[in-house]
Amino acid sequence: MEYAKDSKERVPFEHYLALFRQANPVDISNRTNVPYDRERQCFTIRFMNTPYKVTWPDYQITHLEETVGYYPLEDMVAAKILILRYLLEGCYAPASGKLFTYREMPWGEVYFRQFQGRCIMRLAFGFGNKLQKFQEVMEKLGAVRLTDGDCSYELELLEGLFLRFILWEGDEEFPPSSQILFSDNFPLAFAGEDMAVVGDITIGTFKKL
Repeated sequence: MEYAKDSKERVPFEHYLALFRQANPVDISNRTNVPYDRERQCFTIRFMNTPYKVTWPDYQITHLEETVGYYPLEDMVAAKILILRYLLEGCYAPASGKLFTYREMPWGEVYFRQFQGRCIMRLAFGFGNKLQKFQEVMEKLGAVRLTDGDCSYELELLEGLFLRFILWEGDEEFPPSSQILFSDNFPLAFAGEDMAVVGDITIGTFKKL
């Protein structure tokens, strides 16, 4: 994998990759509910409704369906690190149906300003005046259309982990605005800083598509 000279991703990627190679894949599967094939030595993980094969211990990632046209787990180092952290530290638990803002999550207040700029404002100004484009992208990703705001969808990030994206269209008086909600089981899967990265990765994927 190639990195920019000033990349902040190389050190954490190599750190978590080393831990992944030392980990017991069966234990990972039991804790995260991610299927593991002992014979083929690979996990099958569904990320943003696309299934991927993730090999152990060398961590090679390949999408299994040609449906979307862009595959963040193959192209984004941040997404590769996020999945490593989930496999190493996350736990599966079913969602109850309740959703919360980032600010309401554990440690959310600490990182809220960064999340607001990196994710909420980016989503609003990227798609707030392009609702048709947003709708096309979300339909392509297999997200579920909702009735909140002027345009809203719910997207399953990983099994049982749901994100709700809500947009309000801008006009001559008011700029566009947005909100991102997380299912209540996110704190068992990711730390607060990881959840900000989730916003980066999903919105980055929307823009690529």
